[in-house]
Amino acid sequence: MEPDNRPTGIRLPTGLVLVTVCMPLLLSSGRRLLSRMAASASYVAGTHSMAFVTAPSQEVAKKIASGLVKNKLAACVNIIPNVVSVYEWKEEICEDAEVIMMIKTRTSRLEELTKYVRENHPYDVCEVISSKIDQGNPPYLDWISEIVPEKK
Repeated sequence: MEPDNRPTGIRLPTGLVLVTVCMPLLLSSGRRLLSRMAASASYVAGTHSMAFVTAPSQEVAKKIASGLVKNKLAACVNIIPNVVSVYEWKEEICEDAEVIMMIKTRTSRLEELTKYVRENHPYDVCEVISSKIDQGNPPYLDWISEIVPEKK
């Protein structure tokens, strides 16, 4: 056991020593936890959405994705290759190789995003479907808000 270097006459119970040493660490951790909880609690579910759009090739998808980001309609577009789509078109079952774009945006901008895709997509009937984001990493959701302004 190590010698007690405290001034003589002051003897702290072991539990009090633990509280004295650990309290600053507990307070710091508690503040960080409360800060994270407040950040996630302040997010309004559905403020942002993910839109999904298929395209016939990576080149077409890159062109559309670049336009969406440049025009502040999307913060980020992931282009996912090697998708096989099976669907019915004009009474025939079709199977095509495609890519899919996963687009992160504000829900309030979905109408404009859809219009842009329809005007720049080679398909007669292009797929533009979306799903609202209920929760996520608060800094990432804040970043989407910074990049994609509110609807004008």
